[in-house]
Amino acid sequence: MANPAPSSPSARRELSRHYKDNPPPAGVFAIRNLDDHRVYVNGSMNVDGAMNRARFELTMRGHRNKALQADWLRLGAERFSFEIVDTVKKREEPGFDAAAELEGLLAMWRQELGSWAPAGYNEREGVSA
Repeated sequence: MANPAPSSPSARRELSRHYKDNPPPAGVFAIRNLDDHRVYVNGSMNVDGAMNRARFELTMRGHRNKALQADWLRLGAERFSFEIVDTVKKREEPGFDAAAELEGLLAMWRQELGSWAPAGYNEREGVSA
């Protein structure tokens, strides 16, 4: 059962403040094909939410990566694994840019895990999936 909505304005303010002070983790995740070891790598400022969204899209036959979607339908959900491979480590430095840090991690992990097509599922900019 879902938690009931806070009843007082002060309780709502406290929940809002808590969320702003504790944002979800940003990071990079991988979806691995356990049969041929192809991998799809993506990142988000909310890595848990993005991973859940990807799983939902695959289940609902609506994932934007057509090659990954086709293999998911052909092999079944049990032949894929989902994992967080890295998260953005927050720093208290002036000018720290979490989004830029995430982009760097994403590029590094796509290279490291060999996620570029045809060996992986990721397509380079300007190339359709």
